Amino acid sequence: MGKRAERDYSPGWRRFTTIILPPLIRSIMKHRAGGQEHFPRDGGMIVAGNHLSYADWPAMALFCHEAGHYPVFTIKSPVFDVKIIGWLLRKFGQLPVFRGRADAALVLNDAEQRIARGACVVFYPEGTASRDPDLWPMVARTGVARLALTTGVPVIPVACWGAQNIMPYGDKRPKPFPRKIVNIVAGPPVDLSAYAGKPLTADTLRSVTNAIMADVTKLVAEIRGEQPPAVPYDPRASRAEVTPGTTGPGPTGAGTTGAGTGPGTTGAGTTGAGTTAPGTTGPGTTEPGTTGPGTTSPDAARKAQQG
Repeated sequence: MGKRAERDYSPGWRRFTTIILPPLIRSIMKHRAGGQEHFPRDGGMIVAGNHLSYADWPAMALFCHEAGHYPVFTIKSPVFDVKIIGWLLRKFGQLPVFRGRADAALVLNDAEQRIARGACVVFYPEGTASRDPDLWPMVARTGVARLALTTGVPVIPVACWGAQNIMPYGDKRPKPFPRKIVNIVAGPPVDLSAYAGKPLTADTLRSVTNAIMADVTKLVAEIRGEQPPAVPYDPRASRAEVTPGTTGPGPTGAGTTGAGTGPGTTGAGTTGAGTTAPGTTGPGTTEPGTTGPGTTSPDAARKAQQG
């Protein structure tokens, strides 16, 4: 790595992981890999993958290792606060991602410096495990696009499928046995030549992000042998508030149809609960919606996006 002052990891600890972790990972999953020839032999690079489960990380780490690169993951900062684990992650040279703070963009600066020194930086552009009802890649954040355009290094799309069977999102206990098959495949570098030299506007960053995720989704579809949805699931749209109804004198539920008009009640919308408000003939009551107060279901959100 050159000068000791430039090292952002422990060479000894990294060497330890390359000896211990690969056989351990293979013991808990049947790792079926393809497309590693698309990884550059040397120099900095960005790996962009879909995210299904915490088990994606060991699968991706082994994949990059077999391709001849030590992976540097961007990981949510609270993990670095966990005793022992956080200390080890720093020794391995992993990158914390801060959210809701003024220094949230620091990870991009750190990643850019690592890439300039030849690192293989792994991004999960969705920012979290997929909330799509069928686990397709979601609408992603634009940080990976900014880093790609700033550095100009290859962006390698990688699709993973099967890790969710080892540790479904939300489960605290993994289910490694019997061993499950995890398919992981890389594609050619994403063609971003049309965006070279363009200002880093919001529209440009969104277009680049969409191009990267389109290649990732295509690979996921090839692994699954299925067609992806025409419109990627957008978790932000699913949380968006719906406009109130037009007949109730007070605030209405956050469902898609607002308040009802029956006497003495404010009927709930189709997906959210109504709120108490005076009816036309007596005090109003509330009736719960079908999916809980103030939220919309993923299927409804996707239909709204497609409509």
